[in-house]
Amino acid sequence: MADFRNNQYQTGAAERASVEYDAGLRSYMMRVYNYMSIGLALTGVVAMATAYLAQTNEAVYTALYLSPLKWVVMFAPLGFIFFLGAKMNSMSVSKAQTMFWAFAALMGVSMSTIFLIYTSTSIAQTFFVTAAAFAGLSLYGYTTKRSLSGMGSFLVMGVIGLIIAMVVNIFMQSSALGFAISAIGVLIFAGLTAYDTQKIKLMYDQVAGNEELMGRTAIMGALNLYLDFINMFQFMLAFMGGRE
Repeated sequence: MADFRNNQYQTGAAERASVEYDAGLRSYMMRVYNYMSIGLALTGVVAMATAYLAQTNEAVYTALYLSPLKWVVMFAPLGFIFFLGAKMNSMSVSKAQTMFWAFAALMGVSMSTIFLIYTSTSIAQTFFVTAAAFAGLSLYGYTTKRSLSGMGSFLVMGVIGLIIAMVVNIFMQSSALGFAISAIGVLIFAGLTAYDTQKIKLMYDQVAGNEELMGRTAIMGALNLYLDFINMFQFMLAFMGGRE
């Protein structure tokens, strides 16, 4: 009888622990997705506001898109990403949040040109298609039992190659290379969406119970998913975007 009661107690304790773990994981993932969603919204608002200012003020248009400042606008987000990656572990959660919002706003300025190039309708359509694709890929990464860790190195190398090709094409202005970059970019960031989601989920096991670590890793996870979404959206826009 004593053994039976002990087994029941152990089973009940294991079930409670499992329920608590699942609840904690869901809360952690929701924090990641909330950060990401707010970052995307901030980027969109800043991009639209910047484009509006550029369209209504010639000085702003000249400064952002025709002067040497355009190179700062173009490459500053990339530098910001490297800075955040290097400093995130030494920041407080509040400072990491502030830096993430600052990056999202800066990304909005950099992306403002899409509102000058593409129609609002095609931008909206591409956004919703990207959102649907992202949701499906992220759900796959969260639920799959298959380890996606083997994809990581391959995808990161792909991103590096993609960045190099994009920089080269700034000067070459090759439409064929641009098309190839967009097609490969969509595939790479689709893979990264699933890979990063699984990585964020697995990271919870290492930080659960430490609120400071959970806060920082949630922001870093949100940054990774934010970049996956933004890049997939921009590459898909090359295919779906209707020009003004």
